[in-house]
Amino acid sequence: MSIPANLPLRNDLKGEEPYGAPQLDVPVCLNVNENPYPPAPDVADTIAERVREIAPTLNRYPDREHIALRKAFSDYLAKESGTRLAVEQLWAANGSNEIMLQLFQAFGGPGRKALSFTPTYSMYPEYARDTFTEWVTVPRNDDFTINMDAAIEAIKTVKPAMVLVTSPNNPTGTPLPMDQTKALLAACEQADVDGADEGVHPILVVDEAYVEFRTPGVPSAVSLVNEHPNLAVSRTMSKAFAYAGARVGYIAADQGIIDSMRIVRMPYHLSAVTQTAALAALEHTDEQLSTVAHLRETREATAEWLSSLTYKGRNITVAHSESNFVYFGTFDDRDFIFNELLKRGVLIRDVGPEGWLRVCMGTDEEMATFRSAFLEVLELAQKA
Repeated sequence: MSIPANLPLRNDLKGEEPYGAPQLDVPVCLNVNENPYPPAPDVADTIAERVREIAPTLNRYPDREHIALRKAFSDYLAKESGTRLAVEQLWAANGSNEIMLQLFQAFGGPGRKALSFTPTYSMYPEYARDTFTEWVTVPRNDDFTINMDAAIEAIKTVKPAMVLVTSPNNPTGTPLPMDQTKALLAACEQADVDGADEGVHPILVVDEAYVEFRTPGVPSAVSLVNEHPNLAVSRTMSKAFAYAGARVGYIAADQGIIDSMRIVRMPYHLSAVTQTAALAALEHTDEQLSTVAHLRETREATAEWLSSLTYKGRNITVAHSESNFVYFGTFDDRDFIFNELLKRGVLIRDVGPEGWLRVCMGTDEEMATFRSAFLEVLELAQKA
């Protein structure tokens, strides 16, 4: 990256690098938590048909309120989470990244703070930076669960405008139990917000990007939205829905939170093509989610396999995951293992605390390649 010194780049952005996992042309890409299985041919046909139908209208702006799509998400969540929400309680954007940015634009800003628990998604501090929001973190426990005593104390003392939790967490896969979600909500409902009027309380944002991979029967935070006006639950179609290339995220929250986001959204932010493609995929919800159970089984088998291996005389530690990836470590030479896997055509992710690695679940063939390559690399690392 080359930015000339004579450009008036913001001072706080000097020396920064664009966010992003490596995009490399390798046979086995297991680093960005995608669903490795493409949409079925009949789903692809429906998408193409629906886009063709609206193509003659592309001279007109799209529905800036995307009402049809919000209704479709209401139907999906009623089935998926057992909770019926009104259209006014739902909002969509170009990926959950834009959802999160709109939240920071609406509730963050100069003099405001956002609180989270590390390690967690590495884009959160960038949203804070880009909106001039102070970013405050509390370390998680050694097993990557949230230290609830420290979390509740921080909500009281930091007085953030937003508290962000990810369930399952990225990069660790750690779920947030419902009782802890409720405890964080209770703390937010009692806390003040630095820089806000008296009587204003923080919102709790639960990022459920990977929630469809959770153990069946475990409730979603969406089930609490109707009871808690300070709760926002972010979702995406990128992961379990196998729709990363479409860039569609959405959020469930009280109408007050949605209307706050509508203030900062760009006009016509969600194109007619994006809305149509999302609606087409939602026509085939069962097919789009048909690989989730298999990927869940793959995750469990991979975690068990990794746990059975030893590294320099100790068992590899695998974090409990309810997502479509597995976080494992710790390695004295994480970079060596990452690079040796890459030489063998397998790209995973070196992210989070030093010594830990993350592998996303791929197809059966991709996972077989990963296991074979990892055994080779592990043997080399033992000798290093």
